[in-house]
Amino acid sequence: MIATAKMAKRICRYGTMTKRIPSSSSSRVSVMKQCAQLRGGATIRAFSSASALRKSRVYTTDLDIKLEESNIPCFRIIDEKGVVVKDGYEPTADVDFLLRMYNVMCELTVMDKIFYDAQRQGRISFHMQHTGEQAALIASAAALDHDDPVYTQYREAGVYMWRGYDLQQMSHQCYGNLYDLGKGRQMPIHYGSKACNVHTVSSPLATQIPHASGAAYALKMEGKPNVAVAYFGDGAASEGDFHAALNFAATLEAPALFFCRNNGYAISTPTHEQYRGDGIVSRAPGYGMHGLRVDGNDFLAVYEAVSEARKLALEKNMPVLIEAMTYRGGHHSTSDDSTAYRSNEEMKDWDLNDNPITRARLYLEGLGVWDSDKEAEMQTRYRKNCIKCLTEAVKQKLPPISQIFTDVYDDVPWHLEEQHESLKQHLKAHPKDYPVDAYVKDEDYIDPRYEP
Repeated sequence: MIATAKMAKRICRYGTMTKRIPSSSSSRVSVMKQCAQLRGGATIRAFSSASALRKSRVYTTDLDIKLEESNIPCFRIIDEKGVVVKDGYEPTADVDFLLRMYNVMCELTVMDKIFYDAQRQGRISFHMQHTGEQAALIASAAALDHDDPVYTQYREAGVYMWRGYDLQQMSHQCYGNLYDLGKGRQMPIHYGSKACNVHTVSSPLATQIPHASGAAYALKMEGKPNVAVAYFGDGAASEGDFHAALNFAATLEAPALFFCRNNGYAISTPTHEQYRGDGIVSRAPGYGMHGLRVDGNDFLAVYEAVSEARKLALEKNMPVLIEAMTYRGGHHSTSDDSTAYRSNEEMKDWDLNDNPITRARLYLEGLGVWDSDKEAEMQTRYRKNCIKCLTEAVKQKLPPISQIFTDVYDDVPWHLEEQHESLKQHLKAHPKDYPVDAYVKDEDYIDPRYEP
């Protein structure tokens, strides 16, 4: 489009609104303001950003190529012995709430051990443990509102559990049986729940982070009092989607929380081989956004940090980058052997000196609200329930074979109908070659996503 001195044919679009922007300066600004109001009151920068940037620039006559040093402090409330180190600290959550956090942390730990053993026994095909990151997951989830949409990576089962996604549903998902909400189409531990407002796990790293940016912008446009939350690891922060997501959220002034679990490793790659800067949160200033670093093994500090970050994001309509410094106490997954790239001494040192379960338990014992008898009873109860859930899940049949062709098109197209019919004829011709009895019949199937 060619602009003339008399008229600039510029277009401002928002949904179905289209305005031609006139050439006069006052009229242009007027139209741009109308468009901005529809966009949620975003600041008009179209005609002033270049000059403003020039005026705010600081000049110098010294040629100095700098390497800025950074060592952002890490917020904590209790030390490795569960002792409060923050002067004047009073919990913002009551004791029952703190006990619930600790109980879910322990339930996640029990689930991890049993599901890991089940995979090693060939009962399920895959599992990823959360050992070492229980406090970062549960305490952060506890600080959110249930209506805050969450986008996870794959090591966030604790977030699901906090929101009510129970061990029975996890067991169904790992077996891919007829009660699995994903109908057996996903790998084990790739959970998803509309009821819990947590979107389904996607294996490729960092794809969920831009989704959170878009969801946060949508929440802002709709005027809802909620934030969108993206969980990811330090390795995912090396992906291009991380940059795009944070840049979008910052420039659109969207209420998003980006929660990085910096556990020291991206599979086998330690953090010192991933980046040279001061961790992940040091990148926040480059995007023009708020950020904080928190002791990810301190459940009280994580809860307070995320609570304040959420409050800030809502009040200022701005994203916040949170870096939780934690440690991956287990292997990356059941496909990994971490002793190939780190020592047993390193893992033992973490377990003895910075275990989030131990720190939380010592703190609660210090309050006089927890003891060894309660601990033993809880551990036994969770273990029995977890085994019961797996036992129940393995008994169930698989979803109908016909479900292979559903949930993509509203009306199944002719070519898929042909493929479905071809499959039925093939199975009919070779009944002994396929375990068709393992699949529930169509007439006996109730979609678990819509079951009352």
